[in-house]
Amino acid sequence: MASRDRSFVIPFVGLKLGKHEFDFEIGDEFFESYEYAVIQHAKIQGKLILEKKETMLIGEFFIKGTVETTCDRCGGEMELPIKGEFRLIFKFEDEDSEDENLVSIGSDAYELETADHFYELITISLPSRSLHPEGECDPDVIEKLEEHSVEDEDNDDIDPRWAALKGLNKN
Repeated sequence: MASRDRSFVIPFVGLKLGKHEFDFEIGDEFFESYEYAVIQHAKIQGKLILEKKETMLIGEFFIKGTVETTCDRCGGEMELPIKGEFRLIFKFEDEDSEDENLVSIGSDAYELETADHFYELITISLPSRSLHPEGECDPDVIEKLEEHSVEDEDNDDIDPRWAALKGLNKN
């Protein structure tokens, strides 16, 4: 659980009905408060457009920036651009909702904690594989990979149950 960073807390009780925009700088210190964060270094702009209504708040979260990670092909450091958005509805009710886009915040709530929602958006915006653009991987590592890779030979001795799997990892 993240420690409470007050810069990500929005006191909505004093806001007028309608839309309000909030901007956030999300950097290294943001991820330090998450014990098992997959991201250590980042430069991300966060934006929340919060629409206040009588019985709910509608939040549209946006992120855009870069995170530092390692290339899954060569292991070299790289900056990975990320971008994402999602919408959450915060209802003033005390019962928890089973809908993942609906968050119950309690009828007596007066502020909205947004850090965990930004963290979730950043995490789900990461690609499943991080790769340098073609030709930018460490040439020494690529040479070693090619040297030790198994050649795709036509081998009649392959068990037919496994032969269908040969082309799965060609992307």
